[in-house]
Amino acid sequence: MPEEGGPRGKHGFPRAFPRALTIATSDSGGGAGIQADLKAFAAAGCHGTSALVALTAQNTTGVTAVHELPSEFVIAQLEAIFGDIGVDAAKTGMLFSQALIETVAGFLERHPVPLVVDPVMVASSGAKLLRDDAVETLVERLFPLATVITPNLHEAEALAGFSGTRRELAERLHERGAAAVIVTGGHGDEPVDHLFDGRDHHAILVDRHDVAATHGAGCTHSATLAALLARGRALPEAAAEAARQASTAVRYGLAGIGAGEGPVDVFNLQGAR
Repeated sequence: MPEEGGPRGKHGFPRAFPRALTIATSDSGGGAGIQADLKAFAAAGCHGTSALVALTAQNTTGVTAVHELPSEFVIAQLEAIFGDIGVDAAKTGMLFSQALIETVAGFLERHPVPLVVDPVMVASSGAKLLRDDAVETLVERLFPLATVITPNLHEAEALAGFSGTRRELAERLHERGAAAVIVTGGHGDEPVDHLFDGRDHHAILVDRHDVAATHGAGCTHSATLAALLARGRALPEAAAEAARQASTAVRYGLAGIGAGEGPVDVFNLQGAR
């Protein structure tokens, strides 16, 4: 229960839970996107809200269709959430198009909150999730609004325009407008998340697990990070805990779900059987 005198909602009742918002896309297979984010918010002790920007027809083997939602409807969702429930921190995931990025960035400029930008570009199945003409818009419009961005190694290289160490990539993405950068350690030789906050570098060791269930790992990481920021954690502490939670979700991943890469599991459902 909240302490007496603690945060209160607009009707005067104590607000028991921090509130985290995901602005992203639905995954009909339930492994990534909005579905993964809401599970990660709950696991991290936050009330989760969502503003969908697109829908996918998706399973563990690939994405077969994407339906972009109208910008007016995206704004309506955001206004509904900010106007009543409120937001302690937010994250963006797959935003898909230039128009959607402009819509989201315009709203967040007027309603600033701690923000995690996960620059989702390619699914674990290999499907492209960000149009080529939207990449620079993502950098120019959302990076300056972000508390931290969380690209994986391949995304960081694409956004930086070169292949290099995680340290070098993080510095370059900071130069491109991001206040802080975490280049995550799920790809490449070293299992290390590299955090650069604009001044200090932090290497965060990550446990890797040989489990064919990594679908949604990046979403789980960035959503957990947003939830911890919503709870008031400092960025280095939140980054280390988000890395641990994402790794554990892979460890307990549901490899038996579907014919492709199975979904991660933040709740260890198999252990609960």
